[in-house]
Amino acid sequence: MRALPLLFFSFACSCTALADQPQDLLTAFTAEARQANPSFSGFSSSHGEQFFKNRHQGDWSCSTCHTTNPAAVGQHTVTGKRIEPMAPSANPQRFTSREKVEKWFRRNCNDVLKRECTLQEKGDVLAYLLSVS
Repeated sequence: MRALPLLFFSFACSCTALADQPQDLLTAFTAEARQANPSFSGFSSSHGEQFFKNRHQGDWSCSTCHTTNPAAVGQHTVTGKRIEPMAPSANPQRFTSREKVEKWFRRNCNDVLKRECTLQEKGDVLAYLLSVS
């Protein structure tokens, strides 16, 4: 009977260890990019910043809802819903789940670009957001 609390504690600790770290996601994106293109030279935080702040094809940019400062709280333009900061330095919950990252990139890229983001675009944006202090 004493083993049950210890087993539960071990399971709880292992679940938190399974959470991705933002740098882990960038490392995974890098590995995928190198596999797809052996001459891949890396992601660019400056390209990511430009991508984040510039309008693409439509009226919106990433910064339309997320503000030009990814360490600040944003607000969805249509719904008015509060959006927590994008920069992991200001919001440690950001980029801790590959599944959520892919879901939100897919949704937001479709809003901003009218298509899904490329791996290069996602990696550049993530590199930028990781550089924000």
